[in-house]
Amino acid sequence: MKQSESIQHKIFDVQQLIKQVASWRVLGKKVAFTNGCFDILHDGHIFSLSQAAKCADYLVVGVNSDLSIKRLKGEERPINNEQSRCLLLASLLITDAVVLFNEDTPLQIITAIQPDVLVKGGDYTIDEIVGAKEVIANGGKVIINPIVEGFSTTAIIKKLRDN
Repeated sequence: MKQSESIQHKIFDVQQLIKQVASWRVLGKKVAFTNGCFDILHDGHIFSLSQAAKCADYLVVGVNSDLSIKRLKGEERPINNEQSRCLLLASLLITDAVVLFNEDTPLQIITAIQPDVLVKGGDYTIDEIVGAKEVIANGGKVIINPIVEGFSTTAIIKKLRDN
């Protein structure tokens, strides 16, 4: 299989992802989950994804759909469409699966796949992280990675518009 074909095979719908995670678990592997918009991929995203990938054998990345981002961030977003964002994330060596979700939060996916580790980047507390209580109740753990200062999609968009 060509590498470009293997990229597409890393993009799952929820039902496909449930089966894939089950097959990893049969092998005794741990699964980490993180999520975000990933509108314009930058150093902060790569750092966060890299840290998340270190937490388990496999990394699943949940990606907000275009409609979800519009509800959360306004009509001018996203900059890159959901197919492009999923493809970029799937092309990274550190990601093992990418799944798109239309809801405002990834709770449905988290409860469906029950990751061993839930990873978020940012200034959150565990109480604020969607799915944290479900993951912990299932025996998993929640990890909060620090934000890499100086990198944000909003700042990139502002810089582009100001020039």
